[in-house]
Amino acid sequence: MTKPLADVTPNTWAFLRDPMIKPTGFREYDARWKYPDEINLPGMTALGLGLGTQMQRRGIAPVIAVGNDYRDYSLAIKNALIVGLMQAGIQVKDIGPALSPMAYFAQFHLDVPAVAMVTASHNPNGWTGVKMGFERPLTHGPDEMAELRDIVLGGEGQARPGGGYEFVDGVREAYLDDLVGDFRMSRPLKVVCATGNGTASAFAPELFERIGVEVVASHNELDYTFPHYNPNPEAMEMLHDMSASVKASGADLALGFDGDGDRCGVVDDEGEEIFADKVGVIMARDLSKIYPNATFVADVKSTGLFAADPELQKNGAKADYWKTGHSHMKRRVKEIGALAGFEKSGHYFLAEPVGRGYDCGMRVAVEICKLMDRNPDMSMSDLRRALPVTYSTPTMSPYCADTEKYEVLERLVQKLVAKHEAGAMLAGRAIKEVVTVNGARVILDNGSWGLVRASSNTPNLVVVCESATSEEEMRAIFTEIDAVIRTEPAVGEYDQTI
Repeated sequence: MTKPLADVTPNTWAFLRDPMIKPTGFREYDARWKYPDEINLPGMTALGLGLGTQMQRRGIAPVIAVGNDYRDYSLAIKNALIVGLMQAGIQVKDIGPALSPMAYFAQFHLDVPAVAMVTASHNPNGWTGVKMGFERPLTHGPDEMAELRDIVLGGEGQARPGGGYEFVDGVREAYLDDLVGDFRMSRPLKVVCATGNGTASAFAPELFERIGVEVVASHNELDYTFPHYNPNPEAMEMLHDMSASVKASGADLALGFDGDGDRCGVVDDEGEEIFADKVGVIMARDLSKIYPNATFVADVKSTGLFAADPELQKNGAKADYWKTGHSHMKRRVKEIGALAGFEKSGHYFLAEPVGRGYDCGMRVAVEICKLMDRNPDMSMSDLRRALPVTYSTPTMSPYCADTEKYEVLERLVQKLVAKHEAGAMLAGRAIKEVVTVNGARVILDNGSWGLVRASSNTPNLVVVCESATSEEEMRAIFTEIDAVIRTEPAVGEYDQTI
C-alpha cells in the first residue's frame, strides 16, 4: 500500500487517486477529521485497509459490523471505508444508517467481534470520523489507535483474499426491541424529546412511545443541515432550547441526544438544566438501592458527589474517578466490574444487568424513565434538589491546536503542581492535592476543585470547576485557573464561559 500523504490539494488528479490522511486525526480513542480538508475518500479506504490489517494481525475473526450516522457525506465515507476493509479480507456486515450504540448492539446481535461506526459524533458538519472496536463492549483506546495509526501512515496495510459484503436489514428494529424489553410506564410521563434533527430523530420518539411516554417533539425531523443547532446535549444552546420546550409544554422533563445517540442530556420539570454528572449521581442513588455496594466510575470532570454523597455512602456505593473519554471509561467499568460509569459529557456506561457496558443515550433515557416510574411521588426537580448543593461550570473549551495542546497541557500541569508544592492558595483556600491522572484536577481543602485537560477529539483544552460552597467561589476558582492558562499564548478563546 502507498503511504498516505498528509496534504493533497483538492480538485486535482492526485486528490481523486492518492490517499490523504492528516496524522492528527488519530486521537486517543476516536479517529476524527475535517472532510475533505484533512482526509479524502482514498484516505478513508486506506484507513479501512489498515483497520482490516490490524484485525488480521491480532487474530480477530475477519467479520465486522459497519454503520454510518445521518450526515449527507457519511454514506460515501462509509462505502470508501468498506472497500478498504474488503481489500484486507474482511467480511463486512453493513447495518445501514445507525446510532453508534446501535452499531455496538449489532456486535452482540449479529455475534461479530468488531465494529466500525462512521460518525462525527457531536462535532459540527464538516467533520467525520470512525469509532471502532474489537473486544465488545470496548472501543479502541490509545494503544489500539497508535497501532492503527502506524499501520495506516506507514503504508503497512496488507491486501488479502476473502473479503465480502452483506447488507443486514432489521438491526434498528432489534435494537429498539432490546431497549424496550417488557417495560411499560405505570405513571403518566410527558417528555420533551430533543434530537437536534440528528440521527436520534429516527429512534427516540418511537422508543418513548413504545414504553408509554407522552412525547413532546423537539426538532425530531431528520435534517443533516442541523438547521436549529448542532445536536450536543452538553452545549448550552441545546440545553436552553430544551428548557424553553419544557416550560412551554409543561413536560415532566426533557431528554436530549447528540448526533450519534451515545449521549443523553436532561432538563427537569422547572426548566433547570442538570449537568450530566449530577444526573449520574441521581441515577447512582437509585441503582445503589437496587444493587447495594455497587461501584460507580466517574470521570475526572465529574462532581465530587460520587464520593461524598451521604445517600450513596449509606447504600455502600464506592466511587472510582478515572480518565475522561468513552474508551477509557468503558474499559475501566469492565476491568473493575463496576455497575456503571458516568462521564460529565453525558456518556453513561451501564453494565450488566442494566446494560451491556457500552455508552447508549437511548438506554440511559429508558433507565431515567424507569427511575421516574419507581419514584412516582417525585419530580425530576425533587430528585435534583435532594442532592447536596454544589456550584459547577459547564464544560468550557478554549481553543488550542492539536499539534500544540499536549505540550501546552504538560506545562500547565507543571505550573499547577508547582503552586501546590509552593503552598500557594487558590481562590483563597489551600490546595489539598493536584490529581494528574488526566490533566490537572486541583482539589482545595474544602473539596472544591478546578480541572484543565486536553480534549481528545477537538483542538481544545477543557476546563471545569466546581465549588462545594458558593457560586462566588466557583467563579474565583475559574478566574485563577484561567489566569494560569493565559500564561500560554497558544491558547485561544473559549467556546462558552460562565
